[in-house]
Amino acid sequence: MPLFQTIQFNENTKILIWKITESFDELYSQVTLKEKTQRRLDGMKSELHQRAFLSVRMLIQEMGFTDKDLHYDEFGKPYFDCHNYISITHSYNYAAIIISEETVGIDMELQREKIIRIADKFTDYECSYLEPDLTEDYIKKLTVIWGAKEAIFKIRNEKGISFKDHICVEDFSLNEKQTSASLYFDDLVKDFDVHYLEIENFTLVYAFEN
Repeated sequence: MPLFQTIQFNENTKILIWKITESFDELYSQVTLKEKTQRRLDGMKSELHQRAFLSVRMLIQEMGFTDKDLHYDEFGKPYFDCHNYISITHSYNYAAIIISEETVGIDMELQREKIIRIADKFTDYECSYLEPDLTEDYIKKLTVIWGAKEAIFKIRNEKGISFKDHICVEDFSLNEKQTSASLYFDDLVKDFDVHYLEIENFTLVYAFEN
């Protein structure tokens, strides 16, 4: 399947989403990989991960970049050799990227009941407004919170950051599609604007550092 969805958030920010329906060979035939990337691809044991990896290369090609333009720092954070920031996510049969002149992070998660069992590992402050009795909304809100914290972690990418202890997501409505969050880590305090939307039974979350 070609590009699934494009979201022009503002003049400086674009989100591209790919629904992975192609085989490995179909995707591989449409990208050109540098040697380092090829070795990374060869080392992946899961074909699903390989297809997601290649789908990301398809997405950056849609934006006029190539695999040669994409690099990773020592912590695994992707970057371009230009003023554009990039963040990458994939979940099951979806891959997405966000490219912006602003500092951004993105995450995509499947909405699953399993998240209820691990909620106490990444929520603390948020328990003041969460309503566990409303099961479907609870799952969706937990997924937004997890996605927001994941997106923020991708921005800061610092060892020792705890989703539960250091990142707080403010109360929000599933209908409003945006909220705010803060990171308190050592002497660092950072605020973020968080946006989210549903795509089929997935939640896409992206955050901007203020």
